[in-house]
Amino acid sequence: MKGKRLWEIGGFIAGGILILFGAAAIYMGVDGYTTVRDSLKDEQVFFSTAADEDAATDKYASEWYGEQVKTGEQARAFANIMREHQLERTEGLTYAQMGRFIAADDPGAAKGTSDEEAALKDEEGNPIANPARNSWVTAVAITTALNTSYMAEQLSIFGLVVGIALLLTGVGLVILAFAVFGREAATETRRAAASTRPVTG
Repeated sequence: MKGKRLWEIGGFIAGGILILFGAAAIYMGVDGYTTVRDSLKDEQVFFSTAADEDAATDKYASEWYGEQVKTGEQARAFANIMREHQLERTEGLTYAQMGRFIAADDPGAAKGTSDEEAALKDEEGNPIANPARNSWVTAVAITTALNTSYMAEQLSIFGLVVGIALLLTGVGLVILAFAVFGREAATETRRAAASTRPVTG
């Protein structure tokens, strides 16, 4: 009887802990989800309007023309649009594919050169930095932040789902402990009462 009682208490404790963990995970999931959306809303980022006839927006966010970026999915779409625009500005070249300086023999080319001798010089004879390459620094910083917002929102949703699963598991464990051990205890009580009942006849 004592061993069964310990199992019953253990079931209730384990179920209670799972319920607490589930509730905490749900709270953190909801808090993370709302924080991401509130932060995106505060940045006041808007998709271009349909009148702009932007191919990148057509490709990634045609259903959100002119709307404000408020969700993780929209943030990822905006990051993809920014990357497309950046590649257009740099003739399809990424940061790592371009030289650090403007090439003297072709100053208008985004590719540039990393050879200081072949670089275009300023009045003091110093190589001039390649602005097309440097623009990638800003683009990558913004697109990374937008993609992080998408990832954070997805993790919040995952945490919410895990929290619900833990909560339901905890409730189920408590019910199971009560149903199994509580029923056995009631059965033993009835048997004990029956055995002590006086025999008449």
